Amino acid sequence: MSVINTNVKSLVAQNALTVNNRSLSKAMEQLSTGKRINSAADDAAGLAISNKMTSQIRGLNQAVRNANDGISMIQTAEGATQEISNMLQRMRELAVQGANDTYSAADRAAIGKEYDQLVNEIDRIAGNTEWNGVKILDGSTFSSSVAAKFQVGTGSGTAYQIDVNFIALTSTSLGTATIATGDIGSASTAGEIQAVITEIDTAIAAVDDFRADMGAKINRLTYAADNMANISMNTSASRSRIQDADYASATTELARSQIIQQAATAMLAQANQAPQSVLSLLR
Repeated sequence: MSVINTNVKSLVAQNALTVNNRSLSKAMEQLSTGKRINSAADDAAGLAISNKMTSQIRGLNQAVRNANDGISMIQTAEGATQEISNMLQRMRELAVQGANDTYSAADRAAIGKEYDQLVNEIDRIAGNTEWNGVKILDGSTFSSSVAAKFQVGTGSGTAYQIDVNFIALTSTSLGTATIATGDIGSASTAGEIQAVITEIDTAIAAVDDFRADMGAKINRLTYAADNMANISMNTSASRSRIQDADYASATTELARSQIIQQAATAMLAQANQAPQSVLSLLR
């Protein structure tokens, strides 16, 4: 039967062309963006999962940066502490030297001057050691009871934090100023300097303990950063399998859609010419 009001062949060709154009557009979008999922309509569940993974990955990457910042902060403190330790060793050497009765009062006065300068330098280093504008060794920000908290996870709570207790390393906090430095210079006997030696030994032990703790925390933060970087890498790989386009597959789909588009366009042209045959019946 020949009809002209409804060209079924043309409608079929138009529908095929519409469907194919949609596939062609999708393939071109995937190749242009590099993503398999460009909207929720592409894969609703996959989009939700990949977004959750994105949040985790970004949180992990920031946590790695946090851990590395923490390491830098501790290394800054440890470097200053090493200098303080060196000065304490020199102060002990001076005290031992002054405890010898072969030295005169003038000799002890000279020793006391150097000792005094070392005490002042300890205070200067402790008061001026800072990281990103935060003082870390004078006890004003952190102490043995107020810890610095480093966020090394993507969640909330103490399970995702590493606490580091910085201590005040001023001469007063270490005890090296509780006995006036003048005692070394004005001491009349060697026995009067023995208390200074004991005091310095206590300070050296405290500094050594602090440095050991800082070294342990650096190692812990390093392991935490390495672990989070590994988790981030594996999560990124998982997200890629869900979200990223397979270029080989998308290219194949693009070529297929282009061929079908050309064929459908040609068939539509022929289908639109079919009603012209009805005119021959009217001649």
